[in-house]
Amino acid sequence: MTESAGNSTRPGNVPALERATSIPWEDWVALFESAGAKTLGHTEIARIAREKIPASVENPDWWAQGAAIAFEQYAGLRVPGQSSTGSFRVSASRTVEMDRDAAIESWAGVVAGLDHHLGHLTTGRRRSRTEKRTFWRANLEGSGVVEVSAVAKDDSRSVVAVEHNGLPDADSIEAWRAHWKELLAQI
Repeated sequence: MTESAGNSTRPGNVPALERATSIPWEDWVALFESAGAKTLGHTEIARIAREKIPASVENPDWWAQGAAIAFEQYAGLRVPGQSSTGSFRVSASRTVEMDRDAAIESWAGVVAGLDHHLGHLTTGRRRSRTEKRTFWRANLEGSGVVEVSAVAKDDSRSVVAVEHNGLPDADSIEAWRAHWKELLAQI
């Protein structure tokens, strides 16, 4: 992999991108650098990536986002866990042996008595459901928003994912990841 002074690209992201697109990382870097991507916003960088991704690639928009994020990290435009807006986020997931609605019900039971998460007051708890996913959401005073979603993996299993957006800095990412994993383990 080509190194950059600001390179903080997570090593796992680049090999997955290369496998999915059949495009070596060095070619991605050359493409982005020739397009002046260091001076562009995330949306423009993702558009450049999307144009390069072969038509045979499944979910090309997702991979274009991944390529843009990997380059932004490589170029020092953002660090792992940082969104394009500058805020930070963390995620964790677990596969459970239950349908998606039961998984969210179980999650709600686990967190029902918790008024605070790592010292942040929990407000605005709410649930919703779409055709594909079941959700539980809440605000964390001073630490963003958490969204827990469950999607069916097959007839008897679901993937429960915690997405926590709006962290104030990168220093808290691992503490929050450990917290969410600990709660997911209780489902």
